[in-house]
Amino acid sequence: MKKLVSLVLFNCLFTSSVALAQTPLLVVFPPSNYQTSTEKIFFIGTAPPDGEVLINGQSVKRSQAGHFSPSLPLQLGENVFRVRYQDQEQEIKVTRISTQPELPTRLGFVKDSLTPTADVARLPGELICFSAIAPPRAIVSVKLANQTIPLSLQPSQAKLPANSGVLTGLNQPTASSPNKYQGCTTVANAANLGQPQYSLTLKGQTITESSQGKVTILSPAQLAVAEVTATSGVARTGSSTDYSRLTPLPQGTRSNVTGRDGDWLRLDYGGWINSKETKIIPGAIPPKTIIRSVGYRRLARETEIRFPLQTAVPVSVEQGDRTFSLTLHNTTAQTDTIRLDDDPIISRLDWQQVNQEQVKYTFNLKNLQQWGYKLKYDNTTLVLTLRHAPNILNRKHLPLSGIKILLDPGHGGKESGAIGPTGLPEKDVNLIVSKLMRDELVRKGAIVVMTREDDRDVSLVERQQMIEKEEPAIALSIHYNALPADGDAENTKGFGSFWYHPQAHSLAIFLQNYVVNKLGKPYYGVFWNNLALTRPAAAPSVLLELGFMINPQEFEEIINPQEQKKMAKTLADGVTEWFRNAQ
Repeated sequence: MKKLVSLVLFNCLFTSSVALAQTPLLVVFPPSNYQTSTEKIFFIGTAPPDGEVLINGQSVKRSQAGHFSPSLPLQLGENVFRVRYQDQEQEIKVTRISTQPELPTRLGFVKDSLTPTADVARLPGELICFSAIAPPRAIVSVKLANQTIPLSLQPSQAKLPANSGVLTGLNQPTASSPNKYQGCTTVANAANLGQPQYSLTLKGQTITESSQGKVTILSPAQLAVAEVTATSGVARTGSSTDYSRLTPLPQGTRSNVTGRDGDWLRLDYGGWINSKETKIIPGAIPPKTIIRSVGYRRLARETEIRFPLQTAVPVSVEQGDRTFSLTLHNTTAQTDTIRLDDDPIISRLDWQQVNQEQVKYTFNLKNLQQWGYKLKYDNTTLVLTLRHAPNILNRKHLPLSGIKILLDPGHGGKESGAIGPTGLPEKDVNLIVSKLMRDELVRKGAIVVMTREDDRDVSLVERQQMIEKEEPAIALSIHYNALPADGDAENTKGFGSFWYHPQAHSLAIFLQNYVVNKLGKPYYGVFWNNLALTRPAAAPSVLLELGFMINPQEFEEIINPQEQKKMAKTLADGVTEWFRNAQ
């Protein structure tokens, strides 16, 4: 989202501020000598409203105050843009880089196209695939130990757009890189097979080249055991940060390592984790456990369920309508008795042995809205804490009395966020509106916690930790939006809401509809997104994008003090109405 261009915009900010004092024409993005792989790029800037702003001789559309953000096409290579206002002119060079691999002029493979590019490990009998990019009509093979695997030229496969494509409307697949050769094999026994040796023959000439990574076949009887050392280990569906997140693994979780891709370990339940968040336990036996009784404890504001285990195993969480499910992997049930009294939030607990390795516990809940949970290991006992609904102490006079709400003014310090046409950073507007909203919420009786109250650096981890520590009823992260550089900055506007855990969906939808209807704002959309400030599970956590800094017309509203007050009051009223319905 905005992160894709905000760093570049931030680097331009100081230069732009100086330029604003010297000349009426200001271009805050892109900077000169900018590089991108996109087919188009937007220009963000401003000039006095009288007269025209021309880019390469073409007049650009501007807002009443003189702001502009047109999108212009890019040719491969260097593109020169001359931005002119009256007798002032700026030259900006943008280089579009090709995303297609370049075949070497002489016989050879495309650079860095041989896989594996890092050391990999697999189980016996598991498919191992190899790929290379080479000239058409070549004969390509790879030698792995005593096997020679022919690689075939593959038909064109669609290349998926980036996740950001859903934000720009450019969410269509494109043609993939041609000339890709692939082939697969299996190996039956554990062995260190070394680096695959590639061979390419064309027109009677042959070259050989080794891949960068080595291949190892693991022994199922001697699998390493990894223990999660991070407070909350990031588990994913694959071996890079491009893959989706799974339920975080609590510190102390142990699992067999069944595969490796470079720095990433595949754990026996299927999730992948970066090795930097783990340690190997020498000589440890495969981590498996039985489970017998399940403990129950009702506290003042939460219900605690304790699962005594022999070892800390991987877990998965799934939230549904009126259900909360917890799956223990590498676990076999020997359960006869579970105590669960009449509880404020749980109506019944069901369990089943899903398969030989998984036991699933399903908490049937009394209310649709869930208020957050925490999951940790206390030695080898898994502790699940389900939060109760907050108490409203004096609803008649103060509708939010006793309700703790965390507000997170996005960015701050060296993190400017998006930049408007005048060079104004998003972080400043986030703070202004968050303080106005805080005051409105306090007048309604709420206890408001702010992640920052001035312009300072607060890391994403620190913001997440504050939510975990404060345990608010809800957490709202306040932002203004931007787009990737190939988005349509001139025509994209509106209010957007982002959520991650199902417990936050109702809040995101309600505030989206409330603000759009009350203020007549354009409807940008509601998005499931694994953002840092939507991921905390201790409370329903929502990130709000109140408008687009890069849209000339909307920017004029964003910086209007009266519009800021209206937005803050509407958000506070929306929060109040949501709590009234959520109880």
